Amino acid sequence: MLEEVFLVSPYLVNGCTGKMGKAVVEAAVSAGIRIVPVSFGGLKNAGKTVQVGGKDIQMYGPYERERILASTLNDYPNLIVVDYTVPVAVNGQSHRFKAFRIISLIQCRAGSSASCSDSSNLKSLPQVKKIRDPKQQIEMVGVPKEYLSGHAFHMYHLESPDKTISFEFQHNVCGRSIYAEGTVDAAIFLAKKVIMLASSKCTARVQSKADKFIYSMIDVLREGAMR
Repeated sequence: MLEEVFLVSPYLVNGCTGKMGKAVVEAAVSAGIRIVPVSFGGLKNAGKTVQVGGKDIQMYGPYERERILASTLNDYPNLIVVDYTVPVAVNGQSHRFKAFRIISLIQCRAGSSASCSDSSNLKSLPQVKKIRDPKQQIEMVGVPKEYLSGHAFHMYHLESPDKTISFEFQHNVCGRSIYAEGTVDAAIFLAKKVIMLASSKCTARVQSKADKFIYSMIDVLREGAMR
């Protein structure tokens, strides 16, 4: 019964015209999640109505964000926002969501040759070699040709200062479905937290556990919230 409540919480997916945004909407619809027919993106798609996951979604540009957010919040209380816009837009949008007291799930990923930028995790690491050429990705890294447009192949090599000890490991992800499904799991997790905080029936002990307002996927895993 509680799971059904979490699933009917409203979810707004920004950047739903992009490959990752589309994948998230499709995964959410498949899971029975209620998608808000509103999405924010760049000026290029502003004013358009796009169909994603069998849903008609109205696109809005940055200049309409405050007005549309206000009316959307009235229609959809306890809104969960999933943001897959480009990295440079995420910070500005998160500040606007906070101003409207919106629970916001911010996601942004880079990994394929078509990515707009590199992830902050990669930028923080020294001696990072990025391979963006599709031919090299196939021949050197082993990315299957059909997944060149969407993958995350990472290889790590650690070496002691005297070079007598080395350690290597890698993780390979083909496609976007695992990220989309993980986003849906995280969104349901956040919806649960919103409902726990809003419910007058929550005990002080449960509320104290929900006092944390910034979560990562580690929190989702710790609570066994993956479907």
